[in-house]
Amino acid sequence: MIINVKNIKKAYTVGTQEVHALRGIDLSVEKGEFMAIMGPSGSGKTTLMNIIGCLDTPSSGSYELNGTSVSSLEDDELANIRNKEIGFVFQSFNLLAKNSTLDNVMLPLKYAGFNKNEAILKAKEVIERVGLIDRLDHTPAELSGGQQQRVAIARALVNNPSIIFADEPTGNLDSKTGDEVMGLFKELNSNGQTIILITHEDSIAQQSNRVITIMDGLIKSDNRD
Repeated sequence: MIINVKNIKKAYTVGTQEVHALRGIDLSVEKGEFMAIMGPSGSGKTTLMNIIGCLDTPSSGSYELNGTSVSSLEDDELANIRNKEIGFVFQSFNLLAKNSTLDNVMLPLKYAGFNKNEAILKAKEVIERVGLIDRLDHTPAELSGGQQQRVAIARALVNNPSIIFADEPTGNLDSKTGDEVMGLFKELNSNGQTIILITHEDSIAQQSNRVITIMDGLIKSDNRD
């Protein structure tokens, strides 16, 4: 089991009011799953992603990632786990505008302390996997939206993470390009990559193997293929 969450709750204080974003979530994810988390705005799906993505900690409850208890770690320890275990893909690509494809993909390896030659080799390997080896020297402005998202996916893959989190990864793409990006996720998953997708689009969620719907901070449904 790669993710094991028990009775996770998260409350925020807004002014004088306490907002309960998560009200007791139990969730386990096996290695190699392709799961989608759905829910309307304000349902708690982003809060849940932030917690299981090690960007935030719960108010109460327990969270184990690959056998390590992470629910009470300090920020620097969370950052360590995040860099080692998790790759993120965002709706807005989040690429550095002046950097080439190669430099954007190498970035996590620089943070992880790889030497330059090793980083170049690893980056080229994942760029080839996403079909962009002929775009190594292109900046984001010279790439289409779909190509930019492929660069972002390569960057997420380069550290060989346990999990890829994709937050609305097709939100800025037309439907044809979105389908191509989803096809790439399916291919990665068929090779054993664990993927968790956050989306509000049912047609995107249905391309995964398991769909969890969150409503009012609780899991409303959990459907597997």
